Amino acid sequence: MTPAVVLAMMVLVSLWGSAFPMIKVGLDGLNPFHLTLARHLVASACFVPVLWLRRLRRFPDRRDLPAFLLLGLLGFTIYQTALVIGEVRVPAGASSLIIATAPAITAVLAHLLLSERMPLGAWFGSLLALTGVALISLGAGGALTFNPYALFVLLSAVSTSFFAIAQRRMFVRYRAVEVTAFATWAGTAPMLLFLPGFLGDVASAGPASLAAVAYIGIFPSALAYSLFAIGLSRAPVTVVTTYLYLVPVSALFFSWLVLREVPHPLTIAGGAVAIVGIVLVNAAKQRAARRAAAVRG
Repeated sequence: MTPAVVLAMMVLVSLWGSAFPMIKVGLDGLNPFHLTLARHLVASACFVPVLWLRRLRRFPDRRDLPAFLLLGLLGFTIYQTALVIGEVRVPAGASSLIIATAPAITAVLAHLLLSERMPLGAWFGSLLALTGVALISLGAGGALTFNPYALFVLLSAVSTSFFAIAQRRMFVRYRAVEVTAFATWAGTAPMLLFLPGFLGDVASAGPASLAAVAYIGIFPSALAYSLFAIGLSRAPVTVVTTYLYLVPVSALFFSWLVLREVPHPLTIAGGAVAIVGIVLVNAAKQRAARRAAAVRG
C-alpha cells in the first residue's frame, strides 16, 4: 500500500470510529429507521456536486444497475439499518468491536467466493474472533446476559464483508468515487420505505440529533466510504479490511469523549479476544502468501 492509501485508511478509521457515538446522539431525537434514511439522504446529496464538478459520470451503465443495487443493499440498506437498530440497545463501543470482526469474516468469504486459500491458522483466528463477539454480546447489556440486539450488529459486519468483496470488480470500469456514489444512491432508494412519519420526526428532533445526522451523512458516510473504495481499488481486499480492527480504538475514544461511555469489562475482554483472532487471520494469510510467492519465485 502506498503512503497515500495508508493515510486514507487512517482517516477512514477516525471517521468510522466517530460514527458510533454520533449514531447514539442521533437516536435521542429520531427513531432508527428515520435516522438511517436522513443520514443517507444527506450522503446521497453530497455526491451530486462532486460528480458534477469533477465531470465524472452521473449514472452507471444499464448493464451494471443490478450490481450497484446489490452493493447498495449490502453496504448501505442492510448494513446501516441493522447497525442503527443494534445500537438502540448495544453501547457504541461494543458495536464497533463487533463490526471489527469484518476482516475475519471477509477472509472466510474470500475463501468461499474467490477461492483464496484459507490456512488453518486463519480458521482458528476466525473462530476466536467470533468467540470475542459472543463475549461482547454478553457484556453489552452491562451484565452476564445475552443481548439479542448484538445480532443486528453482527449482521452489519457480515453485510459489509460481502460489500467489500462485491465492489472490487466494479473498479475495472468505474472510479472509486463513482462506485461509492452509485452504491449509496442504490442503497438509499429502498430506505424510502421509511418515509411515513419521517418529516414529523425530523421536525421534532432536537438540534443535537440533526447535527449528528448531518455529520454522519457527510463524513462517516460520503467521505469515509469514498476512502474505503479508494483503498479497495488499490490494495487487496483482505489488506484493506484489516484496518477495520483499528476502528474500535477510535470508537471507544469518541464514545468516551461524546457519551462518557465506559465499556463493561466483559466487552473489553471480548474485544481483545476478537482483535487477537483478527490478527491471527491476517498473519496466517500473509505467511501463506509469502510461501506461495517463494514457490513461484
